[in-house]
Amino acid sequence: MDKRPICCATLSKVPKQFSWVDQRLVRDHSLDPLSHPACALSLLLVTVADAQGLSDYADSSLCQRLSMTCTEFHQARQALITLGVVASQHPLYQVLALDAAPRGASPSAAPVAADDEPVDIKAVFARIWEVLS
Repeated sequence: MDKRPICCATLSKVPKQFSWVDQRLVRDHSLDPLSHPACALSLLLVTVADAQGLSDYADSSLCQRLSMTCTEFHQARQALITLGVVASQHPLYQVLALDAAPRGASPSAAPVAADDEPVDIKAVFARIWEVLS
């Protein structure tokens, strides 16, 4: 098929800031098992991530931008973590490479602390809540 722009006056250009959406998300049906809220969260995290896939948007900001309740947001985040496309360790999110882990494998959400290292108890309870919900 011969494709030509429909409106040449307003062609999209690659912006100076870093961001991309991997076409394999659609081509390889990576997002098929996800709900609409999980897909929306994935798109927002991909859009705001830096070159390492990292972003530090607060959960409350993400909920507000996506018009999600806390419950919807937590379910969407957990679905992305379970699918292996996002890792989360408060306050960071990391969009993961699609070929980094087999589908359905859940990367560790937080590294295990050594016995003598301090532990963020709030993060521990947040992780327990994620697993239980």
